[in-house]
Parts: sequence; structure tokens; C-alpha cells
Amino acid sequence: MTTAVHWYYTADSDKGFEAAVAAVGAAAAAHGFRVLHVHDVAATLAAKGFERAPYSIVEICQASMAWEVLEVEIHAGLMLPCKISVYTASGQTRISALRPALMAMLFPGSGLEDLAERIDKDVIAIVDAAR
Repeated sequence: MTTAVHWYYTADSDKGFEAAVAAVGAAAAAHGFRVLHVHDVAATLAAKGFERAPYSIVEICQASMAWEVLEVEIHAGLMLPCKISVYTASGQTRISALRPALMAMLFPGSGLEDLAERIDKDVIAIVDAAR
């Protein structure tokens, strides 16, 4: 029986926006992940004439886990790398991650259940540590 998983995990942060982005990178490194890229979404949109509050997407990866995911289910690579968003809403800095546990639900019978759960726990721990 499959248990429903909320597709994202969000935590409020007492940090300012830039400090929260840096904290995600530091927490990712502490959990064995590498920051591949930080997308400054607000700056990209502003360059096209669309102003918004600060919003960045931090892409993180743990190579051995990514390798395992791809070995089990190549299409699960569509969810790689793991993404953590940092943004402000109503004056509050928030850190939000797409839940890797969703891989097992999107690819039932693939054998991703245990691996997706391990990655999910790491990503949630990274968000909690960065808050």
C-alpha cells in the first residue's frame, strides 16, 4: 500500500533571504550534497520586465544517489537534481523543497521506494538545518 506524500516540504526561516540561500548551500554540503547551481529567478524575471520578491532555486546533488536513481529508473532523472527554493512571501523568508519521496509514487514498481525515502530524509534535514 502506498502512503500519500505531500509533494513539497516548506519551513519558515528567521534568516534574511541571502543568508537563507547561503545556509541551504552549507547544509547541503554538511549532508554530503554539492550545490550545482543557484538560479536567481527574481533577477532573471526582472531582466525581462517582471518584478517580484526575491526567489532563488538551489540545485543540489549527491552523485552516488543520483547514479543509483538513474540505474533503477532512467525517467526518474526528470526529478534530478534536487531543488530547494528560497523565497520571501508576506515578509517571511521560506525554504521549500520538492519531496524526493515522490519518485516512488511517480514510478510505482520501479524499486525506488527505499532510495527515494533516504534522499527525502536528507533533503528535509537540509531544509531544517538551513532554516
